[in-house]
Amino acid sequence: MAATLFAGSLIAALALAWKPLGDHMYRVYATSRHTAAERGVYRLLGVRADAEQSWPVYARALLAFSLVSVLVVYGMQRLQDRLPLSLGMEPVTGHIAWNTAISFVTNTNWQAYAGESTMGHLTQMAALAVQNFVSAAAGMAVAVALVRGFARRESATIGNFWVDLVRGTLRILLPIAFAGALVLVAGGVVQNLSGVQHVTTLTGGTQAITGGPVASQEAIKELGTNGGGFYNANSAHPFENATSWTNWFEIVLILVIPFALTRTFGRLVGQVRQGYAILAVMGVLAVASVLLTNVFELSGAATVPQAAGAAMEGKELRFGVSGSATFAAATTLTSTGAVNSFHDSFTPFGGMMTLLNMMLGEVAPGGVGAGLYGMLVLAVITVFVAGLLVGRTPEYLGKRIGAREIKLASLYFLVTPVLVLSGSAAALGSGEGRAGMLNAGPHGLSEVLYAFTSASNNNGSAFAGLTAGTPWYDVALGLCMAFGRFLPIVLVLALAGSLAAQAPVPEGAGTLPTHRPLFVGLLIGVTVILVALTFLPALALGPLAEGLS
Repeated sequence: MAATLFAGSLIAALALAWKPLGDHMYRVYATSRHTAAERGVYRLLGVRADAEQSWPVYARALLAFSLVSVLVVYGMQRLQDRLPLSLGMEPVTGHIAWNTAISFVTNTNWQAYAGESTMGHLTQMAALAVQNFVSAAAGMAVAVALVRGFARRESATIGNFWVDLVRGTLRILLPIAFAGALVLVAGGVVQNLSGVQHVTTLTGGTQAITGGPVASQEAIKELGTNGGGFYNANSAHPFENATSWTNWFEIVLILVIPFALTRTFGRLVGQVRQGYAILAVMGVLAVASVLLTNVFELSGAATVPQAAGAAMEGKELRFGVSGSATFAAATTLTSTGAVNSFHDSFTPFGGMMTLLNMMLGEVAPGGVGAGLYGMLVLAVITVFVAGLLVGRTPEYLGKRIGAREIKLASLYFLVTPVLVLSGSAAALGSGEGRAGMLNAGPHGLSEVLYAFTSASNNNGSAFAGLTAGTPWYDVALGLCMAFGRFLPIVLVLALAGSLAAQAPVPEGAGTLPTHRPLFVGLLIGVTVILVALTFLPALALGPLAEGLS
């Protein structure tokens, strides 16, 4: 009953926010007006806000901004002992600084360090939290650029990256994150500039407790589907996630923008019903995942979970099994990567669901921006497959899906499997890779597979049990994060440019309606069969083998 109320109230909150937030984001990206603050940023950056960009220029701007961001975040970590509010922290080790810089710039937020004992306050605020905003805004910018590709007619441009980045940050993410931080402070999440406090425990020992600007980072960490925690325990730490209702609120923050972007998509292409279709696909997949994860965790097959009534190992009592399972599903269905429980302690099938969510491509609803453009690429593949199966004309939103478009879409979905499977194979075939494994057998394989799936999909959550803070893993996972983020983005922008250059194709008798239940079912089928089943052999050797043993 409690699980039903928890999930039902989440759905109700997201439904209430869907239209107003989606319409607000539509107005943000559709208007030609700039605010005074935005014009100041454009002057500072030296960009012409009214100049449109072709897809290669748009891509180069995004890549250049990301490269500079990596250098800044890396430099601040390496020099943090010379910065204010360092709390006496030493410079971050080179390989961890590299991994962290790539991680936060790619919206992955994989953490190979303990935040409270590694990062000073200024590093957390000015390096990591800033990237939580701009990496999320970059993802939304790419999604909007792809939507413009569908909406425009014979256009050589897809927008202006700098305008999309600034607007997404200042008009969408910053106001909502500010309000969200106030709510979290009211719920008991810490927000101060306190240093290390030494307290006496009940047993007479001492414990070092670090305060800091936690609520402000926690809000954008969830809202921007980032996931990097101020503390090593992430959202299981009471200073980040104090009560069961803040846990509920953080899940709402995680899901609200990715789902509302479907409304924005419908408004931008001038067909709201197309947004409903994409929302339906995301909703069906998300509900199925949340339901199955809860079932597997509430009905653990092992002797101890059955005796306890559920699988409680690795979970916080203040959240319970359902609060933990739903949080885990939400963070792996998106690119958030935050955790309020140890996924390594989940039942084999419960842990498999977190893996499968990421292997779907995180499109239900996916990361901020990334989920929408991933689902739209799947829609392109679906209309092509429908054309092969039932003789329909391969068109989507009035644009013909030809050889160039289907090649770009196919390459998009080949990137992640190549990175995940080759990275996992390299780790298992390397002495340094195997040395980090806590477990052998299927569970050990699941730990390695999870790490590379998380990095390549820009998720950032960890299965735990794998010692990944070594030079080998830091470099390998950092490369997966970079290629897993930027190769798909370049392919999406190329697809946007190809679509924008086309003249619209009038609907005919052979056009597949893409707003009806038939298309929704086809898109769900393509998502599961084309994407998830790619990883079936790996899952069979890992969590499936463990769960059936």
